[in-house]
Amino acid sequence: MIRRIALFLFALVLHASALAHKPSDSYLTLRGVDGKDDIAVRWDIALRDLDYVLELDRDGNGNLTWGEVRTRDADITRYATSHLQLTAGDKACEWSTAAPMQLDHHSDGTYAVLSLSAKCERITNGLKMRYSLLFDVDPSHRGLVQWISPGSTSSQALVFGTDSAEQKLALQPQGPWDTLRQYLVDGMWHIWIGYDHILFLLSLLLPAVLLRVGQQWEPAMSLRTSLIEVLKVVTAFTLAHSITLSLAALGVISLPSRFVESTIAASVVIAALNNLRGTIEKKRWVMAFVFGLIHGFGFASVLADLGLPQDALVLALVGFNMGVEVGQMAIVLAFVPVAFALRKTSFYRHGVLTFGSSLIALIALWWFIQRAFDIQAGWWPF
Repeated sequence: MIRRIALFLFALVLHASALAHKPSDSYLTLRGVDGKDDIAVRWDIALRDLDYVLELDRDGNGNLTWGEVRTRDADITRYATSHLQLTAGDKACEWSTAAPMQLDHHSDGTYAVLSLSAKCERITNGLKMRYSLLFDVDPSHRGLVQWISPGSTSSQALVFGTDSAEQKLALQPQGPWDTLRQYLVDGMWHIWIGYDHILFLLSLLLPAVLLRVGQQWEPAMSLRTSLIEVLKVVTAFTLAHSITLSLAALGVISLPSRFVESTIAASVVIAALNNLRGTIEKKRWVMAFVFGLIHGFGFASVLADLGLPQDALVLALVGFNMGVEVGQMAIVLAFVPVAFALRKTSFYRHGVLTFGSSLIALIALWWFIQRAFDIQAGWWPF
């Protein structure tokens, strides 16, 4: 049993190592045109994803140029529109190109921006959207959609995945509870796929069921002691990232994306190495708070990519933050009982704490190198 758990943890960390940047998403804004049955579409798709399926890097040097991307404009548009279907009533809308392709930068790299127009017959008969981009090669990919119906100033947020590939686009404004629910789900999803955030939190929680005695780790005698330590760490992390998430999302403070992402990676390295040296044994909550401030900017960059509805700004922000906390607590509740049950074993103290922290530090160090020096395609020794 212990061997299986160790293998599972090892596989999980190796999987996380492949995701130095946030997982694959594309971003669509669909806007109904007043007085017409046309729909204007802006679609941002990551160049790394397009390169994977269309082999845009013709010289194979690992660096995409504008020339390489521009010459494949038609192929990119054809590929994208073949995986996006809008249907009014029972008739498919027809695609056309509204403007030449452009490039834009998101928090995780460069994206191709497609400007499209969909000609529909009668959208009042009901409008449905089917999305399947990259699902055949990456089942975790998602399409993040903002839909503004004709004559409306509010938007409907939708998330398309393999299990939600077809959804209706509402022709009436979205209610406040729908906005809150959607952004809550987005917040939960982000923390679950944000491996850098998870590894930082786990690095702080791994020693919570142990006590440092000299140079050795000894098992904590009571669950109450461990829960108090967990509560201090989680509360400090939550308070810190909630502050900066809110400030950044509202445009009060802004930091360069590369600095934020690099510092997040560095925070994982420091937290993991601290488990090996025990330098900050009784004040891990301080580390959680200080670095939690930076992690909040990371959450905010994802929220910026999702888009905030201006007529429901506070609800969307509250919903996303609540989702992050719910997802975070789910991880804590799953981890703590198992860790406490294993705390007396050599497997936990040496296999999980020592070996796991070492592996996390190595992975996060590579993340730091990738982000600090903007290395898009990395070499792995695994």
